[in-house]
Amino acid sequence: MTMLLKPIELKSLVENGRYYEYSKAADPIGSGAISPIPFAEFGSELHEMGVTRIIPLDVSEQLGCSGPATSPALCANFLRILADEAFPTNLNATSILFYVMYGSGWTEFDGTNIPWKTGDFVALPTGKEIRHYADSDTVFYLVHDEPLLRYLGVTANTKRFKPTLYTSEDSLRELDIVRQEADAVNRSRISVLLANKAMDQTLTLTHTLWAMLGVLPINAEQLPHRHQSVALDLILDCVPGCYTLVGPRISAKGEILNPTRVDWKPYSAFITPPGYWHAHYNESSKEAHLIPLQDAGLQTYLRTLDIKFVLPNEGAPAP
Repeated sequence: MTMLLKPIELKSLVENGRYYEYSKAADPIGSGAISPIPFAEFGSELHEMGVTRIIPLDVSEQLGCSGPATSPALCANFLRILADEAFPTNLNATSILFYVMYGSGWTEFDGTNIPWKTGDFVALPTGKEIRHYADSDTVFYLVHDEPLLRYLGVTANTKRFKPTLYTSEDSLRELDIVRQEADAVNRSRISVLLANKAMDQTLTLTHTLWAMLGVLPINAEQLPHRHQSVALDLILDCVPGCYTLVGPRISAKGEILNPTRVDWKPYSAFITPPGYWHAHYNESSKEAHLIPLQDAGLQTYLRTLDIKFVLPNEGAPAP
């Protein structure tokens, strides 16, 4: 049996087809088809004053995507809530994580109240009603994966994990245990990863998000490393003399070539693009703390994280 198509029907079926020479399509950033993820800094002045509001750390124009977005998959935000006020964050996202930079209150999630205070982390799955109430002036660092769902053209409707509270007491206790271990001085960094037992395939916070609480000791140098996930780094506390060097290439000796220097400032954030080598330094008189958030839950599941470290006295890793 032969199926006959009208000329206008055939034209409609083929009109969006395109063909590219391999080298132009296999590297769309190199060919200029899409833009690289930009390096960007976001200072604490964005959230220190003003009314209750959410402040997206938006680079969607540079990414060429609909916004707000801080990376192709994630959107980081500062959320400021004045005392005795409330703010909803009803997002089309599978995963939401917020860190309480300061303040206290609770979050109403699908009829359940979740208390929080300074230093706590809260991870939330998709939900119909999410509303945050502040007892005192409050600021969150809040990251979600709505840009990923927007790109896929899908709606989140399945809860992949239960709402989870990581208290300041618990996370700082676990970090202290790590730093007291005898071989901590020989590790690439002193940190704890927040995880959820539902994510036994990735050992991450959610199926898309990865989060770390780390300390950078006095006179410490965290040697260069890189990964294919985007890092949305929040600096918690520091004094002048703490900084990060970032760059796309390293020398045979394991030194970042022509790096960009990011001087740390309390409660400020910056983007570390995927594949970029970066190293952290503390040349100050006090230890410092940071929280990198990444889309490494997704990258780990896809087996594409590809994290590499420069090891002491061994130079750059093999390509």
